[in-house]
Amino acid sequence: MSAVSTPPVTPTPARRDAEATKAAILKAARHLLARHAHADITLKAVAERAGVSPPLILKYFGNKDTLFARVMSFESDADALLAAPLDELGAHMVRHVLVSQSEQGADPLLRIVFAPLHGEQGDILRANFRTQVTDRLTDRLTGPDVGLRAELAVATLLGLGVMYGIARGTEVRASTVDALVDRYAPSVQAHLTP
Repeated sequence: MSAVSTPPVTPTPARRDAEATKAAILKAARHLLARHAHADITLKAVAERAGVSPPLILKYFGNKDTLFARVMSFESDADALLAAPLDELGAHMVRHVLVSQSEQGADPLLRIVFAPLHGEQGDILRANFRTQVTDRLTDRLTGPDVGLRAELAVATLLGLGVMYGIARGTEVRASTVDALVDRYAPSVQAHLTP
């Protein structure tokens, strides 16, 4: 019997998933925006943090301003943050903030805390936050003082995000997500329901 020889298989280089690459670039830009003034952030720094080349950022986003316009938007984060019925929204929001930080390394809201670092860009960040997060939440609430209650609910979430992600509270970080949701969600929900 003669052996049948097969030609050697030449592996084709794996193509990087475009959506995963864009997500890595946005995550890197958010990380840098939370730690440095907008004017001090270079595309090279974003590229290094994302593990891509600066020309790839230009390919996907066009320029630094377009990239940071996306980073300064809370639209998709707000979609996920507010994706629950009103009577379950407090628990959903707390869980979303904690899972985003613990598993994805990014808080959906926390970059607003750094708005003062960004000059005029900080004004854009604040305006986006107001319209895309607090105003959308306000529109879902009923009863008295809906605007105030929405802002207080978001402020409560920001406090949790700061303690978990920035202050790195030892006890908070040692607790399970479920335990934190059980303890913290009622505080958020109290602002959501009249």
